[in-house]
Amino acid sequence: MTDPRQLLRQMFDAAVARAMPDKCVPPFLPNPPKGRTLVVGAGKASASMAKAVEDHWRGGELSGLIVTRYGHRVPCKHIEIVEAAHPVPDLAGREAAERMLRMVQGLTPDDLVLCLISGGGSALLTLPAPGLTLQDKQAINRALLKSGANIAEMNCVRKHLSAIKGGRLAAACYPAQVVTLTISDVPGDDPAVIASGPTVPDRTTFADALQILEKYGIHEPRAAIDHIRAAREETPKPGDPRLAGAKTHLIAAPQESLEAAAAVARSAGFTPLILGDSLEGEARDVAQVHAGIARQVRKHGQPCPAPCVLLSGGETTVTVRGHGRGGRNVEFLLALAVALDGEPGIYAMAGDTDGVDGTEDNAGAIMTPDSLERARRRNLDAKRFLADNDGYSFFSALGDLIVTGPTLTNVNDLRAILIRSA
Repeated sequence: MTDPRQLLRQMFDAAVARAMPDKCVPPFLPNPPKGRTLVVGAGKASASMAKAVEDHWRGGELSGLIVTRYGHRVPCKHIEIVEAAHPVPDLAGREAAERMLRMVQGLTPDDLVLCLISGGGSALLTLPAPGLTLQDKQAINRALLKSGANIAEMNCVRKHLSAIKGGRLAAACYPAQVVTLTISDVPGDDPAVIASGPTVPDRTTFADALQILEKYGIHEPRAAIDHIRAAREETPKPGDPRLAGAKTHLIAAPQESLEAAAAVARSAGFTPLILGDSLEGEARDVAQVHAGIARQVRKHGQPCPAPCVLLSGGETTVTVRGHGRGGRNVEFLLALAVALDGEPGIYAMAGDTDGVDGTEDNAGAIMTPDSLERARRRNLDAKRFLADNDGYSFFSALGDLIVTGPTLTNVNDLRAILIRSA
């Protein structure tokens, strides 16, 4: 008989493997230029992407600068790798972004800028707009992370406080050729949202950014709010001649990783049902919906009979009201456990494919039908932990965290609910 825990972990591992840069970068490498080749970029997967470029490049000399998260460094021979903070930016990220912007000045049409972008790049590639400080950017990031804003909303604000995001990096590279390889970690796979699209035209405006800040009641720091209200220099828009020749290739996306997980489920005799690759919303609300679908499968064999696996991707949000430790995946699982209340035959896993759920050391966790009962035996109140946004501590106490370390890729979250036959 298939071990549900083992199968859930195998699905997660397959999803991660499908998005590894050593597999998805080489097919998209451009032809070498007549002039220089400069490699720049940012994100949790960007260092491993740079290594894949070096391993498979058949052109001339390479040089460049990549910014990745602390602990995500991959040694490269020709491309400099800098580590910086995520999700709240730090001085290392700001200094690297400033150097990168200087590095791409003075290029010619014969030169190529190969830009490697993955999730996490918004915080890692931080260069405040003129008149703003790193502390201003840090304060806005913290407020957005706690607000419940989705990734598109957060990145709209970030673009309009930046000197490098929202197409500004590509504009600085002009007239060089710009080719961007990107790994998507955002719902909808919009390259303008992934890492705040430093090489992609931006359709959003200062007015959009201000509306988002007002929606979530963010009124500080004053300098950042005043900068957005002033709206002095918009991001490059579609049709900007400086970005006309820039090319962007999506080389890995959540849907492909969901399909890899589905293949593992199918080989084990479970019918996979992919609910979507871009689900958003509060983690606990998304959990309620998933619990309802799982119960429908158990009771009525709809939308498909058990044994089956419900799969979904995307990025939920958590409006932080408590003081606990936890990312969106453990929040989802804890809310799911509370909603199912020990429903037999239902197991679940949720994890971030980059190996880091929020800011903790776990990728996610596993929920079993007896999670609540095992917690009660330890005098753990699941609802209290959920109210305190403390899913990490709850699943840690049960020994059910998934700890992978940095995976060196990032195609957002994977949620799998395994439902056995009655």
